[in-house]
Amino acid sequence: MEAHYSVDDLLFLMAQLRSPDGGCPWDLKQDFSTIVPSTIEEAYEVAEAIEKEDFEHLHEELGDLLFQVIFYAQLGREAGHFDFSRIVDTLVRKLVRRHPHVFPSGELYGDNRGGAVDEAQVKQNWEAIKAGERDARGEGGTLDGVAAGLPALTRAAKLQKRAAGVGFDWPAVDGVLAKIEEEIAELRAAIASEDREHVREELGDLLFSCVNAARHLNVDPETALRHCNRKFERRFNIVERELQAQGRQPSDAPLEELDQLWNQAKGQENGLK
Repeated sequence: MEAHYSVDDLLFLMAQLRSPDGGCPWDLKQDFSTIVPSTIEEAYEVAEAIEKEDFEHLHEELGDLLFQVIFYAQLGREAGHFDFSRIVDTLVRKLVRRHPHVFPSGELYGDNRGGAVDEAQVKQNWEAIKAGERDARGEGGTLDGVAAGLPALTRAAKLQKRAAGVGFDWPAVDGVLAKIEEEIAELRAAIASEDREHVREELGDLLFSCVNAARHLNVDPETALRHCNRKFERRFNIVERELQAQGRQPSDAPLEELDQLWNQAKGQENGLK
């Protein structure tokens, strides 16, 4: 049986890529900031593989994402900030600390015969522990520590969840839906005013309220929109293929015909479900 490479081999490979003596010129030019776009891209490729249930290639995408961590670890070691072992140590300690119901001794290999807890208790403990960690870092505000670089939909959901944790929330989704209707009316008024800045603000309020509805319905807004994007792609591709079979492009067809083909594509999809 062929031996598999290990994490140690990957760390050695990364060190060689960054070696001034015979390393890769591209890898040698990189720093923390230049590889951030690749990290974000690789994370989305992992998410896409999971959403498509492409398990044949998921391990490869996960490897690409892991390589980003290895790259940062190498950069951190070179600069004297941290290395891979410190990344792992910090992670294990944090996970042990945040799972007292699994590790009541506070040690990974201690006496961990803890009592049973339900999911609600786990979530409550998790949030309380994270709040304590934020306090220890001097992040005393409820919304402190929600990364500004997150996708806007994801960050909106996290901000709302934090606020809800201290009681600032609608009691039920009906109130959120009423708020969405209110925001639509305000957007219509902004559009009528022809004030572009006002339109932008009101559209943002509407999107924020839609994220709130998703949170109340226990739906991840980023995932929901990604699914919607893929659905739009599938249906538009059907429309495009229908026209191409006639030797035409979408730009050749009037809107009424495009709408008709769209409804056909929608019916075709629904018929397959």
